Amino acid sequence: MEDLGTFFLLAFGSGLAALLTPCVFPMVPLTVSFFGSSQVPSEDQVVHLNSSGSGLRDKTRKGFRKAMLYGFFIILIYVVAGTVVAYINGPEFANWLSTHWLPNVLFFLIFLIFAMSFLGLFEITLPSSFINKVDGLSNKKGGWLGVFFMAFTLVLVSFSCTGPIVGSVLVLSAGGAVLKPIIGMFAFSLALALPFTVFAVFPQWMERLWKSGGWMQDVKVVLGFLELALALKFLSIADQVYHWGILDREVYLALWIVIFSLLGFYLLGKIKLYDNENQKTSVPKLMLAIISFSFVVYMIPGMVGAPLKSLSGYLPPMTTQEFVMGNPPNSNVLPGGTEGNTEAENNVVDCPKPKYTDLFKLPHDLTGYFDLEQAKECARIQNKPIFIDFTGHGCVNCREMEARVWSDPRVLKILKEDYVIAALYVDDKTELPEKDWYISEYDGKTKKSIGKQNADYQIVKYVNNAQPFYVLMDAEENMLFEPKAYDLDIENFIRFLESGIKKYKSI
Repeated sequence: MEDLGTFFLLAFGSGLAALLTPCVFPMVPLTVSFFGSSQVPSEDQVVHLNSSGSGLRDKTRKGFRKAMLYGFFIILIYVVAGTVVAYINGPEFANWLSTHWLPNVLFFLIFLIFAMSFLGLFEITLPSSFINKVDGLSNKKGGWLGVFFMAFTLVLVSFSCTGPIVGSVLVLSAGGAVLKPIIGMFAFSLALALPFTVFAVFPQWMERLWKSGGWMQDVKVVLGFLELALALKFLSIADQVYHWGILDREVYLALWIVIFSLLGFYLLGKIKLYDNENQKTSVPKLMLAIISFSFVVYMIPGMVGAPLKSLSGYLPPMTTQEFVMGNPPNSNVLPGGTEGNTEAENNVVDCPKPKYTDLFKLPHDLTGYFDLEQAKECARIQNKPIFIDFTGHGCVNCREMEARVWSDPRVLKILKEDYVIAALYVDDKTELPEKDWYISEYDGKTKKSIGKQNADYQIVKYVNNAQPFYVLMDAEENMLFEPKAYDLDIENFIRFLESGIKKYKSI
């Protein structure tokens, strides 16, 4: 029972952490917009409701009930989908939803449409006849249909970042555990639902202070620019997984620099998108403009290779950057070798040349392999342990670990000198030759792509489906230390690497 309590707290903490991911954050303005537009009264309604205190109280209570229903639906969908539907499909379902081009492009288009609507290009409206029917149903059943749709949208969008976390819980479910996955999914979704329930309640509090004016248009425009910027994240995931080459890091940054510059000019009144009588730049708008332009100034060095660590989870990886000031192009030095070091080159001359270097690159000019068998062969030749990095193109936390932890000089030194690195991408869609296909002992399905084979290996070998996931082992696949997941504490990561070296030397 104590173990279940600890697991509940860990899952709850994961749900709170998921709120800060770039896949969940864009749903905040959408939630406020939905509940605000559907529950905040018009000016005539305000006059009427204020004339009857009971009318305003009834509307407030109705809004509160809808907000509670919203939170309940989020939890219900996660628990049902996580422990029933995904149990049937296996943990690969979470990976498919978070990395496949179809859902990611769909999410991109949805956020793009919302952005255009917020910016004033058009209003998202339904036919009046349909609205009347739905409104009648809403009055009879408390508006549960629209609330359920919003909750379902939140769950789908959040899967792009929370999929690996949910997938790890699903591995336990497929392994025969029943109670633990349900508790984990409930705790995770509870943490995710609580803040959004508050956001849903918030428009009801505004009814008491409701004043019409141009500020509402300003809010819509700001939300429109934010939605436009965050929509690029979904297109970027599909672009990386399928190697389309549309949104390299500098292209992505250029678009964000332009978007937030335009936002700053709008806040200063230099761009007009609505017929707003109040064009005066207020102090709050001035402060927001300062923040927007400061953000632009922060991003500009990224165009020439600055790491921009605080944005590492949102941006495409540095390896997609075509130009980095002061750094020569990546040389094809074999793992363990150093350019210009003849002795080092002689030590690794028998190591196999890495495969898939046209598809993958390691950060920080590290050298390594993207195929485990090659890494094992090189580890035997060099008499070194192996550092396995289970990662993914769409893994937000992987990019953050690389930018904040791997970049530390002490970590880089250990990785370069003491380990053979094997980066195994679990979401890559590149199909392998038919002779390399195999049927998984885990789910009985044929694994045809690089990503599916790597993901299958992680699940079968380590009963884990989360990324990043770091494993230290020798060339015979004997684990040297307890695997490590996402942890931004550099000292912890160094101790983890040093423990693996110590264990390897002892045997």
